[in-house]
Amino acid sequence: MTDQTNEKLVFVSHSGQDTWVARQIAREITSHNATPFLDEADVDIGAEFEEDILEFLDKADELLVLFTPWSFERPYVWAEIGAAWIRRIPIIVVLHGLSPSEFQSRPNAPVFLKKRDIISLNDIDQYFGQLEERVNKDSKMGVEK
Repeated sequence: MTDQTNEKLVFVSHSGQDTWVARQIAREITSHNATPFLDEADVDIGAEFEEDILEFLDKADELLVLFTPWSFERPYVWAEIGAAWIRRIPIIVVLHGLSPSEFQSRPNAPVFLKKRDIISLNDIDQYFGQLEERVNKDSKMGVEK
């Protein structure tokens, strides 16, 4: 796991069925000079899975959660969102296979997520542009963790 002091750390939460898409998102995060955490890429086989997730969530600057019809059923997605919410770090909701109205009409979608700007996977370049701006701003200011 990467532990660099000036890096913007982005935890990518997703369901196992969305691993390929999550890998593409993580690759883009890296190309915008931030460090992603992707469970399948950053947790060694046989490692304490939950410990690695909690360790990175403790350091993460933001959580990007990929919501798909499958991720609503994944308990880890909800646990990761809860951890980010308690830490008060930004939670970026990206939808794939769901419209914003479908997401907001789900009874198990928390109100605090429904109030956020929600983006479609097709519009994720907006997020990457904003992420790069934050990374550049932090590096110019010499932000340390």
